[in-house]
Amino acid sequence: MDLSYGEAAEAFRAEVRAFLSSHWPPPSDLRGADLKAFVRAFRGLATERGYLYRAIQKRYGGSEQPVDVIRAQVIREEFSRVRAPMEVGGNGMNMTVPTLLEKGTDEQKELFIRKTLEGDYIWGQGYSEPGAGSDLASVRTKGELSADGSKWIINGQKIWTSQGMQATHMFMLVRTEPDAPKHDGITYLLIDLDQPGVTRRPIRQMTGEEGDHTFCEFFFDNAETPVSWQVGTRGQGWYVSRTTLKHERASIGGADGLGRQFAKLVELAKEVGRIDDPLVRDRLVQIEGFVLAHRYSSYRIFSCAAAGEDPGTVPLMMKLLLTEIGHEMALLAQELIGEHGFIEPAGAGGRGHRGPRGPEKWLDQIMGSLGNSIAGGASNIQRNIIGERGLGLPRDLAMSGER
Repeated sequence: MDLSYGEAAEAFRAEVRAFLSSHWPPPSDLRGADLKAFVRAFRGLATERGYLYRAIQKRYGGSEQPVDVIRAQVIREEFSRVRAPMEVGGNGMNMTVPTLLEKGTDEQKELFIRKTLEGDYIWGQGYSEPGAGSDLASVRTKGELSADGSKWIINGQKIWTSQGMQATHMFMLVRTEPDAPKHDGITYLLIDLDQPGVTRRPIRQMTGEEGDHTFCEFFFDNAETPVSWQVGTRGQGWYVSRTTLKHERASIGGADGLGRQFAKLVELAKEVGRIDDPLVRDRLVQIEGFVLAHRYSSYRIFSCAAAGEDPGTVPLMMKLLLTEIGHEMALLAQELIGEHGFIEPAGAGGRGHRGPRGPEKWLDQIMGSLGNSIAGGASNIQRNIIGERGLGLPRDLAMSGER
């Protein structure tokens, strides 16, 4: 297996390193707003040089570079090496921007993409409802046209919105044709959350966390959004949402971080004195095998992209595999921390209990590993996608609502 990138890529690597050595890190005395301004300016310079927002046109704030997966990988490696910030993260960059580039109007792209790239707009996801989780076709939040036909009037509730307390805008699914079949009659809307008809409330999680960076529920009481902020055709929002979910699953399924998490698990086994336990070592070897398989599968996808080849069904499996591997690591961590697992997680009280590597951090990871099984579509839905689209198996009529 040849994992080298070639001479041209290494020359480009030297160019990226020279840029980073000149512009990063920030002065050590910068804090607060000054540090944020420095990071924003750094991202602007990096974009001008073609290192960030490469797939986005310059008119929308990107660097508009040709598709080159090898250069993109070199950039990721070098920025990660010195811990320099890359693109603004979150729903906006991972989901809203790709969806607008694929399905949005020119006006929507002009309005939202640059502001999202610069971090001025933070996006919440308005999909799940108390009665519509994985089955998004069951959404009941209602949208009706205003008397003059210029606005959508929205009433209903959305739940499990990440970064909901920080979000400035939301992309959401709203039922606009109540008499249409289940998967039809849903419209994909963008909405400004800073208006009287929107109420947001943080959700206290089982970890005890409650604050700006956790989930929220939203209530819409005659909230308004312009018809021009409708993405795609009225009543066809279900199909637009599949575009968004595609990008969310790709983000969740990335291999970055899985190896680091496994290394921490090994350190935990050493710290609690269980690293020589043959049963623990056997579990670690099994998990490492899955971690490496996931990583080398990502290399295969990368290589296919570089060669312009179709990687087949492998990309469909990456998010599901990452979920399963994370859950196995969490189960072993739970066994290793033992009685320390009875303390409150860090978010619940922040008491700073001193156990193996701060067991409250592991508790957050253990509980959080369950969340990935529903983020971006539940694991059972992922298996259906793999079976139906990847392997050509018959549709699961129970999950599709066709009986």
